[in-house]
Amino acid sequence: MSGHGGQHGRRTGSKTPEGLIPKHGGYRNLKSFQVAQLVYDVTVRFCDRYVDRFSRTKDQMVQAARSGVQNIAEGSKASGTSKKTELKLTNVARASLEELRLDYEDFLRQRGLPLWEREDSRRATLINRRCATADEVAQWVAEVHERNGRHGQDRQKGQSTGSTKSTLSTYPEIAANAALVLIAVACSLLDRQLASLAKAFEKEGGFSERLYRRRVQARRKR
Repeated sequence: MSGHGGQHGRRTGSKTPEGLIPKHGGYRNLKSFQVAQLVYDVTVRFCDRYVDRFSRTKDQMVQAARSGVQNIAEGSKASGTSKKTELKLTNVARASLEELRLDYEDFLRQRGLPLWEREDSRRATLINRRCATADEVAQWVAEVHERNGRHGQDRQKGQSTGSTKSTLSTYPEIAANAALVLIAVACSLLDRQLASLAKAFEKEGGFSERLYRRRVQARRKR
């Protein structure tokens, strides 16, 4: 089966004018896809642990996270013949992650847990960690929680005065805020990707424009 597919691909490629259908479908190399996929894996684990399995919220969060991943992939695969479709699906992915962001913020607000400020140093440490898997994110969450525990013990011994957000942090708070940090990174990457796609589409057009230019060139040669 694979041999037949490869042969078919070579035959098609030989008949297709170079540049008419550009290379496409390499979504696994997109940083936006990689981070969105990490968000999806983290969300599945988060919902299994902290969200009622019978609630509709769990299904909505998992589906929103999955939509982010799937639409980036589908948009990339469609890019060869339709830049407009790629733009549309990439924008759907961005909207899905925004919906997921609101769900995590609702989780924190409804439980009286703090939403970390943009200047919170823990956000930067997670970004700099460059986690590639949900296990690595979970390890970071555990480390932050352990540090919080030590800070709390120091306070009790009189080695620290006053209260801090980090001292009061719980696993659900850290995990939800960690997911929000990753979502912010994914959304930022998608914003840049959308801007680049829009600029390229405005400058070069899509498949129809390329096909028209190729036909005009062919007529001139004849």
